[in-house]
Amino acid sequence: MSTHQLPYAGIRMVEFTHMVMGPTCGMLLADLGAEVIKVEPPKGDNTRKLLGSGAGFYPLFNRNKKSLTLDLKTPEGIAAAHKLIATTDIVSHNFRPETMAAQGLDYDTLKKLNPRLIYIELRGFLPGPYEHRTALDEVVQMMGGLAYMTGPVGQPLRAGTSVNDIMGGLFGGIAAMAALREREQTGLGQKVQSALYENNVFLVAQHMMQYAVTGVPAEPMPNRISAWGVYDVFTVKNGEQIFLSAVSDKQWEVFCRVLSFPDLFADAKYTSNNDRVRERPTLIADLRERLKNFSAAELTRIFEDAGLPYAPINRPQDLVNDPHLKATGGLAPMTLPNGQQTDTVLFPFTMHGQQPGVRMNPPKLGEHSMELLQELGYSVEQAQQMLLNK
Repeated sequence: MSTHQLPYAGIRMVEFTHMVMGPTCGMLLADLGAEVIKVEPPKGDNTRKLLGSGAGFYPLFNRNKKSLTLDLKTPEGIAAAHKLIATTDIVSHNFRPETMAAQGLDYDTLKKLNPRLIYIELRGFLPGPYEHRTALDEVVQMMGGLAYMTGPVGQPLRAGTSVNDIMGGLFGGIAAMAALREREQTGLGQKVQSALYENNVFLVAQHMMQYAVTGVPAEPMPNRISAWGVYDVFTVKNGEQIFLSAVSDKQWEVFCRVLSFPDLFADAKYTSNNDRVRERPTLIADLRERLKNFSAAELTRIFEDAGLPYAPINRPQDLVNDPHLKATGGLAPMTLPNGQQTDTVLFPFTMHGQQPGVRMNPPKLGEHSMELLQELGYSVEQAQQMLLNK
């Protein structure tokens, strides 16, 4: 963001978070300029050690943050946390509320220390009949209709990324931004909440509204009646796959012209998009046969030149060298705590023509503990003793 000051510079945030939802919330504010302090137990956030599908959690969601280790099972650790929170604008957590209360880190306790505090509670469910349940992204995808909509009939399937954790964290950040704006007017903080389940319900709300408006339940995506006549993945020459679509009557005209299918354009059965939707089984079967004669590269060139919607079927690892992301700066260099150099993905919006970037690498465990404890008034000896007693 070059010469422009980031919008949340001067805001301090302390997060007691792990996994994805909480760190995503903090990363949003951190990328926008806030000083975000990640409070970790002496052994570190367990996310640092995850393997498999969790291996990307810590390095992705903890950039632009400082790390402070505190033993919150000791009076000294809790006292240090309280001192820190007294200097803070925002506190966030994604642990159980009773866990935070047992450590004196619940909102009712902290607002007495700091009435201006914005307190973000990131939960599985908002308060209500389900709030006692243990939630995971997969749990709420199953109970919230997303897995049903994603998989084939009878085969509910979770989405291929942590959609609720990530979006739930972002909504928590948005709520905190609104609370900061309100604080400018009232001088007082407040508790805001965001939850996985309610986030998931918001994601499927279009299907809920479809049912409310039409009285017809939404079919799972693989079995749905598409709103568009041509909107599908096609297997073409050499078994390659490509997504192709024509979602308007003008696009249908262009589609038939550039692929030399004048007979399809002249067929009265396919005149309008709604006609093509009604005849979709016949039309798509015909197109599958015709498109077998084209390679994915040929179709890419044709659709690119014609301005028609298309997409290669990429894997996540293919995006590491995506020319568009490379050219636009959507991938930024970063150093991991172990010294490994890598690129990371920035938030998908720009300010002053740039995506908010990496100012600080994901911190090593306790990397900023000494400087933060001294800032809070601890002597070097006291800080060292506290850290040695971890």
